[in-house]
Amino acid sequence: MHLARGASDDPYAWLWVLGALALYALITYGLTYRARVRRGSAHPARDAVHDLKDREDPQPPKQRLVSRVLMGCGAGLTGLAAALTSGAVRIVAVGVTACVAVVAWAYYDYRTQRRAVGRTRSDA
Repeated sequence: MHLARGASDDPYAWLWVLGALALYALITYGLTYRARVRRGSAHPARDAVHDLKDREDPQPPKQRLVSRVLMGCGAGLTGLAAALTSGAVRIVAVGVTACVAVVAWAYYDYRTQRRAVGRTRSDA
């Protein structure tokens, strides 16, 4: 009988991948919280949790899809960097990959939010 083995001999590789997914969840909450604060919510933390659960997003479907693809690809690349590297290189690779993914994702959401607000004001 043969036992299945992963590509890495490092027993902590899956912990790094799970950490990348946890980072994804934390960043999702952070961006939702930031959006609630910008909208002037009285209880932004509670409203952000409800937004995550309800998934009611003011973004148009196309912008929401692109945002989620950026978010998912960033999490996937961060997990891939964690799985393919080891030691000190892993820490640097995961940190850099996560930072670049978060900046790209937040920048896209920031740019599309400004356009949506500009369109709303010009329509009124």
